[in-house]
Amino acid sequence: MTAKTAKAKRAFWLKQLHTWHWVSSAVCLIGMLLFAITGITLNHAGAVESAPVISERTATLPAPLLATLNATKGDKAAVPADVRKWVDDEISVNLGGKPGEWSEDEVYIGLPRPGGDAWLSIDRESGEILYELTDRGWISYFNDLHKGRNAGEAWSWFIDIFSVATLAFCLTGLVLLQLHARNRPMTWPTVGLGLIVPALIAILFIHM
Repeated sequence: MTAKTAKAKRAFWLKQLHTWHWVSSAVCLIGMLLFAITGITLNHAGAVESAPVISERTATLPAPLLATLNATKGDKAAVPADVRKWVDDEISVNLGGKPGEWSEDEVYIGLPRPGGDAWLSIDRESGEILYELTDRGWISYFNDLHKGRNAGEAWSWFIDIFSVATLAFCLTGLVLLQLHARNRPMTWPTVGLGLIVPALIAILFIHM
């Protein structure tokens, strides 16, 4: 391989790496900011935690729908579709086909969510509905998104795609460091520092 060919090949790969590096950084930029900021708020959760706000809604299921509900079989079955629609229309609670916990006295549906919690119960004798929502605020909401807690399948897919983009960003950055390291003597000592500092903290200050 001639010097000219080697130089052209290096220029080609540099261009490719720079392209993948900036594309992956653009894809994961907002996600990295979100995860970096919520990393700080999670690390100081006690200092930024807000008081939860609890609200309740009540209603009474009509007798025909109560009969439909009580005809449902199965310990973990979802409540019937017409009951779900009535609950959504009447008290604006979307049960979304979530399975219920059925007992002789009531049906209990847990409705956990990022930044809070919720549940709904239906008395199988009287038809009385009680819905309780606990809201822990926006910081808790974003902290739960960071952890993927009760955020649903779509958010789980986002985290996976974001992680792949972040890996591409880091790996292309690593190769670019290697290509430019000859003219930047502090490249590898700086990279090594990024490994040594957390390793030393873990060894010296985090006890099993």
